[in-house]
Amino acid sequence: MIPILAEPFRSLWAGADPFVEVERLQGQVYRELEGRRTLRTEVAGRGYFVKIHRGIGWGEIAKNLLTVKLPVLGAAQEWQALERLHAAGVPTMTAVAFGARGSNPAQQHSFIITEELAPTVSLEDFSLDWRQQPPAPALKRALIAEVARMTGTMHRAGVNHRDCYICHFLLHTDRPVTPGDLRLSLIDLHRAQTRPRISRRWRDKDLAALYFSALDIGLTRRDELRFLRGYFQQPLRQLLRDEAALLAWLQAKAAKLYARKQRYGDAL
Repeated sequence: MIPILAEPFRSLWAGADPFVEVERLQGQVYRELEGRRTLRTEVAGRGYFVKIHRGIGWGEIAKNLLTVKLPVLGAAQEWQALERLHAAGVPTMTAVAFGARGSNPAQQHSFIITEELAPTVSLEDFSLDWRQQPPAPALKRALIAEVARMTGTMHRAGVNHRDCYICHFLLHTDRPVTPGDLRLSLIDLHRAQTRPRISRRWRDKDLAALYFSALDIGLTRRDELRFLRGYFQQPLRQLLRDEAALLAWLQAKAAKLYARKQRYGDAL
């Protein structure tokens, strides 16, 4: 396919091979693996995040499949997820360049460049001290409501994240954060999947990951129910009746993930 380029890369790479030029970009490297490189670069004073996929080989694909994991084959997954989220009204990153070449999924060369979201702070960092210093109730309720809205809209749009943790919700801090004026953006969608309708299995995996990632920030049972009411867009009485099995499963799954985290730490 012909690479899709917006400014400033349309002008910067005019007449050049984007697949060569993207490899020349320099900046702070966040991840360097055999098949993927992630870095932050600056062009004309603005920040951009660059993800380059070089193919992971048939051996790595087979290893993922044998361990019941879906491999990330290229940048197309993130590009498609971003397009779907923008269309659905979920605030997320803006892609300014995308390209993929090669029909062999084990050797495909692809890239995606997104505008940096700054200044921001992840919800994980923003809520780090909530147990010791609880936030204003109105602000906590507003954040829960927005995370519920974004997650529910994402799923209804046919996108499941596969890394749906509070660290991937960025809170914009370019102006004072208040209950009536807050902005969140969803990031890190390189593993996301898009389909006409997501299955209950993938929906529940995202919800369990989100619940697990918020276990240490001091949320109450009422906070959890407030999230679910916003996510499902249903009255609480109906929710407790229709989704009782899901609520029990989420608690058990999140507890299992939390126990693994306590044993293995960041290796999880």
